[in-house]
Amino acid sequence: MSKRAIILSAVPVSTAVGRYVRPGDFIVACDAGYRNAERLDQRPDLIVGDFDSAPRPKAEHETIVLPHVKDDTDTQYAARWLLEHGYDEITLLGALGGARLEHTLANLATGLYLAKNGVKVLLANERSELHFLVPNTPMELHHSDWKYVSVFPLEGQLTGLAIRGAFYPLENAKLTADYPLGVSNEFVAETAHLQCSGGTGVVVLTRDDA
Repeated sequence: MSKRAIILSAVPVSTAVGRYVRPGDFIVACDAGYRNAERLDQRPDLIVGDFDSAPRPKAEHETIVLPHVKDDTDTQYAARWLLEHGYDEITLLGALGGARLEHTLANLATGLYLAKNGVKVLLANERSELHFLVPNTPMELHHSDWKYVSVFPLEGQLTGLAIRGAFYPLENAKLTADYPLGVSNEFVAETAHLQCSGGTGVVVLTRDDA
């Protein structure tokens, strides 16, 4: 049976993303992410951080205090902790956007780390979802209210790429990091199917601009 967890990072979220939290999810708040827990009316099971962006919360929460000088970001530490404790389905909220672009890029790296270790990982905000495509693991995405589906390579080349159920289908294609061929595709079926044979990619679902 899958072990699900939610990582709450520091980018402020709206209550709309509360739909990603299910009863029984283990919730980890990263540093100022505990403020997102309050917005979503959730009590974190664990808080981790060096608390450089928010005061350390009250002691009733289980808390891991990290040093200011470290290699892991707070979110990366939380991801590693969950992986070591057997969680195999992890959603990151409050990890996209915000004032510091480098934090979004760091969180993409954290998501990739989890995906390459066999975790079903999702990053989401109010308008987008990010999924990770790894070799020999087919992905099925439902149209729902999504308008666009985009694919980008994350490590050099994404090879053997197939996209079915989209306006621009691909078979055995190669995407490179210096040419955004996979941007702004659209669903033409209720389900899109993606797979690759080499490299890794990030798949972005986005709602209509209107």
